Amino acid sequence: MEITQGRKTSYLLLIALLFLGAKTTEAQNSTKGSIDNDNINQTILRKNIEEGARVISTGVPVLLISPDSRAGAMGDVGAATTPDINSIHWNAAKLAFIEKKSGISFTYTPWLRDLVGDIDLSYLSGFYKINDRSAVGASLTYFSLGGIDFYDVNGESKGNFKPNELAFDMAYAMKLSEKFSASVTGRYIRSDLTQGQNSGTATTHAANAFGADLGLYFQDDIKSTELNSSYAIGLQIANLGSKISYSDAIEKEFQPANLRLGGRYTMDFNQFNILSFMLDFNKLLVPTPPIYSTDSSTLGQIAAGYDPNVGVLQGAIQSFYDAPNGFTEEMQEINISVGAEWIYNKFFVLRGGYFYENEKKGGRKYITFGGGFKYNVMQLDIAYLIPTASNNHPLKNTLRISLSFDFQ
Repeated sequence: MEITQGRKTSYLLLIALLFLGAKTTEAQNSTKGSIDNDNINQTILRKNIEEGARVISTGVPVLLISPDSRAGAMGDVGAATTPDINSIHWNAAKLAFIEKKSGISFTYTPWLRDLVGDIDLSYLSGFYKINDRSAVGASLTYFSLGGIDFYDVNGESKGNFKPNELAFDMAYAMKLSEKFSASVTGRYIRSDLTQGQNSGTATTHAANAFGADLGLYFQDDIKSTELNSSYAIGLQIANLGSKISYSDAIEKEFQPANLRLGGRYTMDFNQFNILSFMLDFNKLLVPTPPIYSTDSSTLGQIAAGYDPNVGVLQGAIQSFYDAPNGFTEEMQEINISVGAEWIYNKFFVLRGGYFYENEKKGGRKYITFGGGFKYNVMQLDIAYLIPTASNNHPLKNTLRISLSFDFQ
C-alpha cells in the first residue's frame, strides 16, 4: 500500500525519533554549544538542557509493545497476572502453573492508524505442558510497517518497499516448588527498516540480533480470611542481548532491555465471580543519555551523567544510577501499570487499566479497557486504548483482537 507524501514524511520522522533519538539529542546539544556566546546566555541554555526531557532511545522498540488483548486491556500489566497462553511475553515462568495441557493464540493490532494507515502488529503464541512441573512456549511477533516509497537525492523513485520487524521466542519454565517457578527465554530478532537502501554515504542492511529473558513467579493462597483469595508476585528481566546495527557506519543501538516487577491480588467470591487487581513497575535497563557540555572549552564532553557507549551488561547495571539529575530522574524512568479483571462464570470477562510514563521520559499516558468471552476451548478478547496525555496522540483508537484455543 502506498503512503501519501504528507503521511510518509510524518512516518519517517517517527522512525527517526524511535531509532535515532539519542544521537539526535547529542547532536543538538553539540550544535547549541557552537552558538556564539554573545548571542545566547550559556547558563540559561545549560539549565534548559538539564531540566529538559531525556527520552531513552533503543532499537526494535516493538519488543515493548503489548502484543495481546488481555494485557492490552489492563494497562499493559503482565508480570504476575494469572497464567495464560501469552505469558511468554510478560513472564514465561507463569507457564509452569498454567492448568491446560496446550494452547495457541493469535492477536492482530492495527498500529498507529491515526498516523499511517497500513502498519500492523501480529502476534502468534503457544505453549505445551511437558508435565505438571514444566512447560515450553513459543511465540512469533511480526511488525509490518506498511509500504514506503523510496526516492534518491534527485527525487527519482527507487520503488515501493515494505519494511518489517520480527522476533521469534522459545521459552522453558519449571516449578522449583509448589508455589515458585523460573523460566528462561531465547529470542531471535530481525529488523529490516531500509531494505538495503543507502542513507547518505552509508550502506544499510537488515539488523539481526539475539536476546534472552529471565523470569520468576510466585503464587499462594491467603488462608487467613473468610474470602477465598490468593496473591502472586512476578519478576522478569527481558531483552538482554546483542546490540542492533543497521549499518557498519552507524553506532549500534541497545535492545529495549527491561525490568518488570509486578503483583496480583485475586478474590474468588463464589463459583460465578472472580476479581483480580494487578500492579506492574517497569524500568528500561538501558543507559540514560548524559548532559553534554556547551562551554566552548569543553564542548561535547559529558558534563553530567555517564558515558552511554558501554556494553550490554554494563549498560543494564549503569541504568540504575546514571541519570544526570540523580535519584529523582531515576524514579522518573519507572513506568507504572495498573489493571483489574472481573470474570463471571468462567465465561464472560471485563477488564480495565491505566498506563503512566513520566512526561520527561516519553509522556505516554492512557486508559485501556476491554473484555472477552470463552466458549468451550475458544476465547475471544478485545482491547481498546484511549490516550489521556493528548487528543492527537498517535496511539489513539488502538484496537487489539485476540483469538485463543486451549486444550486439556
